Formats: sequence, structure tokens, C-alpha cells
Amino acid sequence: MNAVWDNWKKGFDAWENATAKLFESVLKSPLVLEPAGSALTATMKAKTARDAAIAKAWAAMGLPTRRDQERILHSLNQIQSRLLDLEEKLEDAVPARAPRKTAPKAAPKAAPKSRAKAKSAPRKKGGLRLAADSDESP
Repeated sequence: MNAVWDNWKKGFDAWENATAKLFESVLKSPLVLEPAGSALTATMKAKTARDAAIAKAWAAMGLPTRRDQERILHSLNQIQSRLLDLEEKLEDAVPARAPRKTAPKAAPKAAPKSRAKAKSAPRKKGGLRLAADSDESP
């Protein structure tokens, strides 16, 4: 079984090497490279035109474009960085304060007692008493 696998692998490797050499020579050929380059150039021009059209549409609606959003995000990150730097400088400039002495907290007050039971239990639309709302069992 192992010999069969080894022969198959050797045959596959030989096929792969021959195919790779042939494929490489075809891909380096000007007959393939020139049309592929032209197609890539056309695709990039179409993408540029599409991006410009989308930016104009967003601007016509009064919405920020992707570039505007990236610029605003960059400015926001700069402001955040400056704020963090200022906070660090402030912490370094102000000496640590001693903890304040406070009076011990009073024990929590007991919950207020419930009011006396109402004379009649709440009723449903049909005038029937709700079993869950009364202490009496049916």
C-alpha cells in the first residue's frame, strides 16, 4: 500500500513541476500580461469614478464623506491623546490627598410596615376576585 502511495506522489510531483514551468512561461508572456494590465487599469479607473460619484452623492445629501470621517476621527484621536497627557500631568502636579475622615454610616432603616389590608380584594372585569391578590383560598 505504501509503494502505491509513493508512486502516486512521485507522479503528482512530476506533473506539478512540469505544469508549474509551463504556467510560469504562459503568465510571463506579453500576450497575457498586456490584456491583464489593461483590465486592471480599467477596473481601477472605474473604481475611482465610482468613489467620486459616491462622494458627490454623500455631499449632496449633506453627509460627510469617508475622507471627512477619517479626518474627524484622526482629530478626535489627537484630542483624546492630549487629554490623557493633561490628566497625567495634573496627577503628577497635584499631590495625593489623604483620605477624608467621615462619620460611620448609620445602619439602614427598617422597611416600612405594610398598611392594613384593604376591605375588599381587587376585582377582575367580571367582578370576580383574583385568587393571587387575596389571602383566602377558594
